[in-house]
Amino acid sequence: MLKQGLSVKLGQSLSMTPQLQQAIRLLQLSSIELQQEIQENIDMNPLLERVEDSLYETIDNDAQNDEIDSLQEENNVIPEELNIDTDWGEIYDNDWKNSGNSSESTASDLIDIIHSVPVTLRSHLQEQIDLSQLGPIDKEIATTIISYINPNGFLTESTGHILKSLQQKLLIEEDEVDAILQYIQHLDPVGIGARSLSETLLLQLEHHYSDHVLINPAKKLLQKYLDLIQKRDYIKLRKELKLTMGKFEELMRLIQSLNPSPGDVFNHSTTDYITPDVYVRKIKGLWVVSLNQETLPELQINNYYANMLTNLSNKTDKDYLKNNMQQARWFIKSIDNRNSTVLNVANAIVERQSAFLQYGEEAMKPMILKDLAEQLDLHESTISRVTTQKYLHTPRGIYEFKYFFSSHVRTNTGGACSATAIQAMIKKLITTEASNKPLSDSKLMNLLEKQGINVARRTVAKYREAMNIPSSHERKMFA
Repeated sequence: MLKQGLSVKLGQSLSMTPQLQQAIRLLQLSSIELQQEIQENIDMNPLLERVEDSLYETIDNDAQNDEIDSLQEENNVIPEELNIDTDWGEIYDNDWKNSGNSSESTASDLIDIIHSVPVTLRSHLQEQIDLSQLGPIDKEIATTIISYINPNGFLTESTGHILKSLQQKLLIEEDEVDAILQYIQHLDPVGIGARSLSETLLLQLEHHYSDHVLINPAKKLLQKYLDLIQKRDYIKLRKELKLTMGKFEELMRLIQSLNPSPGDVFNHSTTDYITPDVYVRKIKGLWVVSLNQETLPELQINNYYANMLTNLSNKTDKDYLKNNMQQARWFIKSIDNRNSTVLNVANAIVERQSAFLQYGEEAMKPMILKDLAEQLDLHESTISRVTTQKYLHTPRGIYEFKYFFSSHVRTNTGGACSATAIQAMIKKLITTEASNKPLSDSKLMNLLEKQGINVARRTVAKYREAMNIPSSHERKMFA
């Protein structure tokens, strides 16, 4: 029988205070996200401000006071006679000139804006349709077809479906839709509006290489054996096409010159610029690590509102300023702790990977999160947060902190070699191989073993594939 009763139990648990939660969240933010977070806190908290903002405010106030004093002095002096004979041209001349410059500037700015707007695939096709000699009905059909072409350039609906959408306002047949689709497929870029990969490649082949000596086997390949290319079964493909090795290699180069996604040229992606969090420089033979000050605005408490606390008698206002004062102090402290932790982790990485900075990837040492956690007396989760979306600017380039962490492989001498270093060695061996006799994965394994690194052939293949390097068979075929 179960008995009910009361008992006392002692234990320890971690309480996540709002301040601790804020510190953890700031630690995992990238430099751009941190800037946004700082700005949001400044906007919400009147007691938090940037140091430079307060300096500018002081300078502006001084300048404004000087200007007011100057105006007051001028107003106290009234001239005995006003100049009423001033020529109208003198008054409006500068205004007209400025207006003209403004127009030129506005026109120039407008041109820049127009050219800065990216041209989409749909607008590019529509412009060609508008400038064509098609009749009004055909242009209506063409515009509708264009609306069903995806950004990669493929038609997403059948001509039958397009016909149904047009029959509500036009009396047309499906063969008219087919005819306009064929017209669109030969616009720029050629191969647009195709319904399959085979069709778009065939359209490009017939347009660009209609007189090529291999046009017939190329058509046969695209119509019947495209799946063999996707499977990379080149031996069977050459047998089916009955071509010599020389002709087959020429055919493959011909196929590779075609664009499988003709609309990609109009897919404008924005460039994400990386702002480094830490700079690494070599000064007098030593690697020196410093934070990027441009990403770390100096924050302070607003003196004006802080001084108001001593003079306020209204309890509501006083409590409001007190709470914001405390939050501002905690935020500034959390930012300082974040910067200190990032700098300590960066120093530890540079200390362990100084050989990489000096000699390159082949000198990369194996390192895991636990190594730095033990060295800095921090938790592994903290190291993981710090090394995510944080970037190190070195003489060799910009690298994410996580780049310097990799697994290791034991060497014959009892040491260890990082996976990054092994990949660099494989890449170097492949770069220097004979084009007519590329190195197989087994051969690469043997060459690495001679350098004291024991890796399985499957591991070599995994590293090679991770670097997007084709197999030896493919490298030989396309050499």
